[in-house]
Amino acid sequence: MKKKLELVAPGGSLEKMEYAYHFGADAVYVGHPNFSLRARLNDFSEANLRKAAAVARKLGKRIYFTLNIYAHESHLPELKKHLKFIKKVKPDAVIASDPGIIGLVKKIAPQIKIHLSTQANATNSEAVKFWQKQGVSRIILAREVTLQEIKRIKKICPGIELEYFVHGAMCMSYSGRCLLSRWFKDRSANLGDCVQPCRWRYKLSQKSKIKNKNHGVLQSGTDSLNADGSKITNIEEDEHGTYFLNSKDICLIEYLGELAKAGIDSFKIEGRTKSAYYVACAAGSYRRVLDAINWGKSRAEIKKLSSAAKKELMKLANRGYSTGFLFGRDKWENDFEKSQRENSWQFVGEILRSRSLQSGVSEKIRGFNKLRVHNAIRQNAKIEIVTPGGAHPDKVLEIRNINGEKILSAHGGGKQPFFFRFSRAYSENSMIRKKLGLGKKRIMR
Repeated sequence: MKKKLELVAPGGSLEKMEYAYHFGADAVYVGHPNFSLRARLNDFSEANLRKAAAVARKLGKRIYFTLNIYAHESHLPELKKHLKFIKKVKPDAVIASDPGIIGLVKKIAPQIKIHLSTQANATNSEAVKFWQKQGVSRIILAREVTLQEIKRIKKICPGIELEYFVHGAMCMSYSGRCLLSRWFKDRSANLGDCVQPCRWRYKLSQKSKIKNKNHGVLQSGTDSLNADGSKITNIEEDEHGTYFLNSKDICLIEYLGELAKAGIDSFKIEGRTKSAYYVACAAGSYRRVLDAINWGKSRAEIKKLSSAAKKELMKLANRGYSTGFLFGRDKWENDFEKSQRENSWQFVGEILRSRSLQSGVSEKIRGFNKLRVHNAIRQNAKIEIVTPGGAHPDKVLEIRNINGEKILSAHGGGKQPFFFRFSRAYSENSMIRKKLGLGKKRIMR
């Protein structure tokens, strides 16, 4: 029987992890702030990691613990204690890049599988064979690996699992090995504390500048070639500055079939610091296409599903999408103008309980959907409700507050839930978004 293609999603919190599972992820990756390249916006203490593992087992899903920092000597005592904890909790695998950490995993928790982190920059078959000899069962390939290289690596190394990032942020450095954050703010990207200088706006300072009257752009230099014939990179800057380090995001939703044929076993979404809404929508989109591939659907059916999924992903926060390094580099993949693209959709809330809300509640809210509201939404608003099966257009027919009183709008920020009536019933944990009017597009994060 053909092995099912795996979808791995980020788990930045217990809530995000559960949404990832609900929307179709087979596995999530989570980690302690001290050892997982996510020192901030990470609530996975050892107590929460234990809870996360229990949730995964209950749902019949997989969970991977990240240990992918490049450790210094000062990290080792606590790391050894943490590995003893991991040995007891028994995640399905740990993700590591530091050879010393991999050696400690083999020594302290030898029964735990080891996945090689993309931080290790495995880009060729010899590297894969080397790590396989060290006891690694899966290679998370560097984002710089092309489709043709994946095919070659799988052909030479058929006995090892390959994982590949198919969605999310791209680092301007080589698969995350960046020193800009440390240089600017003394916060190390390789210890999970990157402040993302690649997303900042910069101003260029130079001795001579030439203004392009047609585009209002300042350009450095007038020559197109260096003395040796190599190409000059002209950095464009307008009155607002330039985001010349700001790479676009990866989105390979339309190429999952090619990746599967090339030998990818596991498809990974980046974004442990993204919102639960982002994780849910991204996981649902990739799940639907991967299922079509798993079920042997026709190329036409897969193409149609992929196209619809791409439109769904365009509604999420992004910096513009690209295919990254998958087909080589033959065009610019940076957004010089801004760090995020404007978005015409806004996340407004999630359903906590569905229209099955019947017993033990006030007559006034019986049959309504219980919602946690994040952003303002009014009665009669046209919305989309996102479920694991896709997005469904609908309308807010009625809103009531906790006392069962009719109200015209609900606003986020409070602790009290609201009760909504739509045209049909939706499952719990469904996400709700609204279309922003003209002139109201926002930078979505």
